Amino acid sequence: MSFTIKQSALATCIDVSNSLVYKRSPSIRRHPFSPVLNLQNIPKRTNVLVSKPLHISSVESIGKEKKPVIQCNAYEADKSEPIEAAEQVKSEAAKRVKIGIYFATWWGLNVVFNIYNKKVLNAYPYPWLTSTLSLACGSLMMLISWATRIAETPKTDFEFWKTLFPVAVAHTIGHVAATVSMSKVAVSFTHIIKSGEPAFSVLVSRFLLGESFPLSVYLSLIPIIGGCALSALTELNFNMTGFMGAMISNLAFVLRNIFSKKGMKGKSVSGMNYYACLSLLSLVILTPFAIAVEGPQMWAAGWETALSQIGPQFIWWVAAQSIFYHLYNQVSYMSLDEISPLTFSVGNTMKRISVIVSSIIIFHTPVQPINALGAAIAILGTFLYSQVSDHVTTNCGTALCSKNTVMFGVFDLFVGPSFNAYSMPPTIVQCLDVSFESCDI
Repeated sequence: MSFTIKQSALATCIDVSNSLVYKRSPSIRRHPFSPVLNLQNIPKRTNVLVSKPLHISSVESIGKEKKPVIQCNAYEADKSEPIEAAEQVKSEAAKRVKIGIYFATWWGLNVVFNIYNKKVLNAYPYPWLTSTLSLACGSLMMLISWATRIAETPKTDFEFWKTLFPVAVAHTIGHVAATVSMSKVAVSFTHIIKSGEPAFSVLVSRFLLGESFPLSVYLSLIPIIGGCALSALTELNFNMTGFMGAMISNLAFVLRNIFSKKGMKGKSVSGMNYYACLSLLSLVILTPFAIAVEGPQMWAAGWETALSQIGPQFIWWVAAQSIFYHLYNQVSYMSLDEISPLTFSVGNTMKRISVIVSSIIIFHTPVQPINALGAAIAILGTFLYSQVSDHVTTNCGTALCSKNTVMFGVFDLFVGPSFNAYSMPPTIVQCLDVSFESCDI
């Protein structure tokens, strides 16, 4: 329907209920050029949508007075779209694009880190120093961020650092052990073994903490353990040091999760600042041990050898593996700000697959079909475990939650978006309102 009125009468109310009624104000006089509306012949309509929005379709000037006349139309119900709904659709689309960019950047940075880290370790087999440089680079970047006020400086006290110490010790052991593993075996093999961390989480929680889990959780561990065992038995370049390094890394990160859960409750530092403090303390712990185990003389001799064999680009390799180690963890945290821990765990599964595949291609790692099958089973097992854990957590009952049961998560993720008060970066998904994830190689 369409009608023309003068601008001075725009405020006249039009009420619509079960029938369409037009009330003409006495102050409105018909313009000589306006069409005559025969309101008596207008049929009554019993079904009128009362939520039709009015919109201004045109502003015209009529006659010599050149006074603007506004033409108002009402959208048909099937053509109208609420403004809030349209904005929500645009917001959701923008959010999906943003998450996609985060995921692509996170996977890319992680792949680049693992490649450069392996290149450095092949040319410069000193994992203790390499681990130290990774922590030092991230700590330096965060110190600069605090000094320039890019990031908010955390407020800490002695009690905070005291409770953080055992967490940092476990984090240091796990980080060094994973780097040692990667220096001895292929990147793909290290990541396959590290996908078995959920088994350590459940077993340690069950036998050391007395936590109970549903049968479905234990069943989901079977493909994880079986896949890792099959890959280890069929690995062409198997090395016991590399295998034990990955296993020790899994155990260390599980213990770090426990120390974090029990010790950090009530602490106010959260997010990236927590991880920065953890890196700083881990750096202080690791440095003297790195000097004692390897030492400056070995580092200097190995550095000269690497430079002579690789050239100046070796310096870029060392810098890149240290920088990308921190960056991929930071992007993973930014991703978790936008998505749920379960979505993140699925993304982390894809990340692990991308690291394994890319490392096999770049380093020409020989892989037997049975070895690939074991890797696929292990990765599938971690995915199933994440689904089971999320289902149990979502449907967590009073009996389960009353025991403060903790469902340890699947992957070495990073700090969750709900990372508050008592969380540090572990792989935990639990019945409380906090998501615990971890950050490592």
